[in-house]
Amino acid sequence: MATTPSDQPTFAATLLGMEKTIGLPSTVLADAGFANREAVAELEAHGVEPLVAIAKTQPHRPYDFRPPPAEPKPQRRILEPWRLAMKAKLETERGKARYKKRKQTVEPVFGIIKSAIGFTRFHLRGIEKVLAEWLIVALAYNCRRLRNLRLV
Repeated sequence: MATTPSDQPTFAATLLGMEKTIGLPSTVLADAGFANREAVAELEAHGVEPLVAIAKTQPHRPYDFRPPPAEPKPQRRILEPWRLAMKAKLETERGKARYKKRKQTVEPVFGIIKSAIGFTRFHLRGIEKVLAEWLIVALAYNCRRLRNLRLV
């Protein structure tokens, strides 16, 4: 198992690794951290449509109560053709609607784990220990979820 602080280098390989087990998805939604020309091209070559954010999807987070900066940052210039094409695709009504589904899928889970459960970082070191720690966090999340579903 390779370790890297970023998922970007393994983005395409991880998805394409699913081909022999559960099959490939038709579309993949990913945040700006996964924006990589080679990965996008590799996924498209295998018939997977990547929808990868090119810039921030929210200009200002609603829960950020810090005062705005004195001078706004200059807007990032996008020059690479593949980034321009991806940005144009995401700015269409269909692209916006499809990318918005990220909020309904996995993203709330991490928000709940961080805010409600209070897990914001790993406390142990080493792959085996981190895996065990994450297993406990996932178990806590699932128990909480089951309890909430039973109350309804």
